[in-house]
Amino acid sequence: MATFVPLLAREQVEKLPARAREVVEYRKSGLSLNHIQGCPLDCAYCIRHTYGLWDARQPRALMSDADAVGELVEHRYFQPHVTPIQVFNRATDPFLPNVRPHTFAVLEDLDERGLTNHVLVITRHKMKPEDADRLNQLRHVKVTLLFTYSGIDNKKIEPYPSHVAAESLKLMSAPPRRKYRTVLYWRPLVPGLNDSDEHLTTARELGEHADATVFTGLFYRAEIAEYYKANNLPEPYEETARRKIVPETLEQRVLAAFPASAPLFRKTSCAVSYAHGLPDYNGHYGIRELCDICPLSQLELCAGAHRRPTADQLRQAAASLPEARGLEVVEVSEAAAVVSGLDTEQPRYYLQHALGFQVHDVAHPHRSKRHGRAETGWKEQAKND
Repeated sequence: MATFVPLLAREQVEKLPARAREVVEYRKSGLSLNHIQGCPLDCAYCIRHTYGLWDARQPRALMSDADAVGELVEHRYFQPHVTPIQVFNRATDPFLPNVRPHTFAVLEDLDERGLTNHVLVITRHKMKPEDADRLNQLRHVKVTLLFTYSGIDNKKIEPYPSHVAAESLKLMSAPPRRKYRTVLYWRPLVPGLNDSDEHLTTARELGEHADATVFTGLFYRAEIAEYYKANNLPEPYEETARRKIVPETLEQRVLAAFPASAPLFRKTSCAVSYAHGLPDYNGHYGIRELCDICPLSQLELCAGAHRRPTADQLRQAAASLPEARGLEVVEVSEAAAVVSGLDTEQPRYYLQHALGFQVHDVAHPHRSKRHGRAETGWKEQAKND
């Protein structure tokens, strides 16, 4: 039961914000485990703002690693060998010195259970040669290290230097034989901040070390915008958005900066799946505009796995979820299933992974060419839709 970070007492846990107490939460790229919370890296755009955890800079444990893994694998959303898992991606960095032992404890526990699920570990911290040795001892879980790199040099926005993640990516990608995979997680890209020609060239060269590169923009939620204003930080956009913001011109410049042969992706699941030689577990293949930059070999894999579910199959998959009792299937096309009646996004993610097929909420339609991102920066096209 010992922890390398302080273990909170029950009454301390009960005083945390409601969402912070939710140790297992479904996010788009996987079922997220977050029983360690608190981070000193202080990236101004951190998602911790939205969980009421911004002031939690010292990592603390809400429960033991064994109890946390037990809660994960017994969760109603967890499907052995199917559900992608994310470890410590919401409220800390998994390779902070005192968090690292917990990260390995979780990975090894999952592996000892014989699970073959994808496990995504997102970090921007310094890694060590012995980390590669330990990861290579895992026999079952499919581990992907995603190195968050932005190239932002404004210390008020990103105090922890990007070059650390760059060096860690190179270090962990170097072993010729390794069971884990590495991804350059090029984010957040923000116009005028880290999108100069020099920034793009540096990222392209760094991506040559990784198994794949995925690029994405900024989550600019209300809580983050308020923090920017309160601290006189340069506000990147005039409005907030539910989805990540990647303006059209920025995407075009990114695509032009990379050679056509580079394994570059718009979606995390696409990059992770490609790195492991597997079809996309989020079933993006039906939305063909997403695939126009994918390697041919990956297109063939995803095409072979693409199965359009019936409305009855959607309802059957949702039958075990009390929160999905109001599910209504609006439409099922080759691109995606469109549903309504779900109060939150979590059951939708469950259905998406259970079926390996895109499931969209009718209240949040995916606009043509926006790739599931925010409307910001796509105004002219939005008028024409």
